[in-house]
Amino acid sequence: MAKKDIPRKPLTKTRLKNLILNVLRNPFNMIVLVSLIVLFCLILIPLLTMIKSTFTLAEGELRRVDGNVGDFTLYYWWYMAVSNMSKAVLWKPLFNSFVCGLFTTLISVPLGSVLAWLMIRTDIPGKKLLGILVTVPYMIPSWTKALAWLAVFRTPTSGADGFLTGLGIPIPDWLAYGPIAIVLCMSMHYYAFSYIQVSGALRSINSELEEMGEIQGANKAQILRHITLPLILPSVLSALVMTVSKSIGTYGVAANLGNRIGYYTLATRMRVFIDQGPQAVGYAMSIVLVGLAALILMSNQKAIGVRKSYATVGGKGGRSTLMPLGAAKKPMMVFLAVFLFLAMVMPFFVLIMETFQITTGAGYGMNNLTLYNWIGTVDEAQKYTNYPGIFRHDEFWSAFKNTVKLTLIGSIITAICGQFLGYISSRGRGKWYGNLTEQLVFVPYLMSGVAFSTMYFSMFSIPHLGGLIPSLYGTFTLIVLTSVVKHFPFASRSGTANMLSISVELEEAADIAGASFWKRMSSIIIPLAKNGFISGFMLTFISIAKELDLIIIMMTPTTRTMSFLAFTYSQEGYNQMSDAISVCVLLFILVCYVVANKVGGADIGKSW
Repeated sequence: MAKKDIPRKPLTKTRLKNLILNVLRNPFNMIVLVSLIVLFCLILIPLLTMIKSTFTLAEGELRRVDGNVGDFTLYYWWYMAVSNMSKAVLWKPLFNSFVCGLFTTLISVPLGSVLAWLMIRTDIPGKKLLGILVTVPYMIPSWTKALAWLAVFRTPTSGADGFLTGLGIPIPDWLAYGPIAIVLCMSMHYYAFSYIQVSGALRSINSELEEMGEIQGANKAQILRHITLPLILPSVLSALVMTVSKSIGTYGVAANLGNRIGYYTLATRMRVFIDQGPQAVGYAMSIVLVGLAALILMSNQKAIGVRKSYATVGGKGGRSTLMPLGAAKKPMMVFLAVFLFLAMVMPFFVLIMETFQITTGAGYGMNNLTLYNWIGTVDEAQKYTNYPGIFRHDEFWSAFKNTVKLTLIGSIITAICGQFLGYISSRGRGKWYGNLTEQLVFVPYLMSGVAFSTMYFSMFSIPHLGGLIPSLYGTFTLIVLTSVVKHFPFASRSGTANMLSISVELEEAADIAGASFWKRMSSIIIPLAKNGFISGFMLTFISIAKELDLIIIMMTPTTRTMSFLAFTYSQEGYNQMSDAISVCVLLFILVCYVVANKVGGADIGKSW
């Protein structure tokens, strides 16, 4: 009798009860169940709540729309998409976001991929140091790069001269502000995504495949085109998705380099409506960003197809033979030197030097140098700014404490959750719960920082379910919660990579020996996962420490972080003090990472 002809047992009440008990008695099943419930509550419910609010009439619009508070309405979508204001509200900012995202991707993905190939697959000298230097931009906040860009290229349009203008070199406004400045600035940041991902793929390729091509008479260009590139294509496409999704929704860079000349993206326009109203229009714009990110992801999945079709990379047994650059070695070294100088050294040198200037753009003569921006007293405030130096300003130390508290609490919680989520994903590959976990965890990544914080702002601005879900507006708890959930994709990805490195056979052997699930976790999984946990912790630590887009909507005077304080000073025109705080953020991240690398072996490159 065929299997399909075997009659199924009826699902009786007793049989259903036994099935449920079998699930509940299995610790792994309980972890899966609890994780899925938590993900549903923290991701899908806030998203659905925000969507609902865009169709619900608020009190502030009663003077414009007939009806009662809570009535169903299409007013917010009509205002955003088809009203006389729609061009300024949605279509022009959306076009600007597309332009910035597209050209940033076209520059940063090839740049990061080429740098990865040079570092991993060639005999270029000094690659250990160079590999560290090209990874550093990932640790630098993108909005800090915008401030560094302004320090170099600022024109009198913003009320002060930049470095080049101060030297008498005429700088056009289009190079200092607007789409070209935004694209170039973001490209110098997001290329690191491509570098990290593609370098990991290149490390796993067995050189024997390329050598076989060489034996068959293929030249280096043909090997690169027909063998290497197809093997790393999934990583390149993944980097493409990450870059375009992030760059479309980036707030800090677009605000610093665009708002000054009235160049708005969807993210910067969104904040205007969240702050000034109608808030539901900002929520609708957030949903548009989520939809765009989802379309990009679907296109990527269609382009890649089934990942197993690319499973031709070697595993642990693969070996890597470096490709000699020959005569191209010196030009490549020059290229790297020029790139690192223009992308890192010069902008940040100028940024640091600007913190010691009395007047920006007035040169570095002794008559224009001061320590006031760092240690100036209250008595000197009227001579320079309205604030004392940052190290004498209570507001800075409050922001520093909030930053440390947010990064530590958020990173620890996120890293722990990421290991559990990674364990479920790694052990559930090909199974419904593993796939569902990966899909749910990836949702926050689809949303820009501003869009995601908007979702949580909408969810927790008022109590729900009769007070069962409290209002967390203006609390530090809401900022921590938002940061944790937003960084689930990073933590889960790191956790999955960590758990995949732990052989399932070890657990199976322990199971056969009679060890319980929790015994296997405490004796095998946790000890072996320690180094991967530290790397995952630093990955989320760096992301949270440099975050601006995610938290800017939620900031209050008591919850300000260093990132927000630097952005606020920049918008108020206190460029030197903004730069000083930005330098502090950068040093904070770099020092923490170096310590974690030396003490715990943290490596963000391996976390991906």
